[in-house]
Amino acid sequence: MFISTAYAEVAAPAAASGIMSFLPLVFVLVVFYFLVMRPQSQRAKEHTSLLETLRRGDKVLTTGGFHAAVTKVNDDGTLTIELAEGLTTTLEKAAVVRVLVKASDTKTEKKKAKAGKKPLKTKD
Repeated sequence: MFISTAYAEVAAPAAASGIMSFLPLVFVLVVFYFLVMRPQSQRAKEHTSLLETLRRGDKVLTTGGFHAAVTKVNDDGTLTIELAEGLTTTLEKAAVVRVLVKASDTKTEKKKAKAGKKPLKTKD
């Protein structure tokens, strides 16, 4: 005979439960949180604290790429900065990218420079 006997196929295994089908999605969301969201929120907190600690004499870098010295911190969320000798402008605090030199650091450098300029004692 040329016709073979037909048999029914074995039933497919039971579908995974609803929770198991969402596990890969949950895993991707957790990885996304730890690789993207958490570091970004930490950087935002650091930047906020940086802006709160700005004071007169700090050397800053702005979003426009200007290196400037802070001459005044205004109460309305703005700064007055000196870009060059005699050239000042007002800018939003949020436009500061980072602080290059803190005011306390410049005072320390000046003291060291003054200490280094003392004349040497020579024997007569």
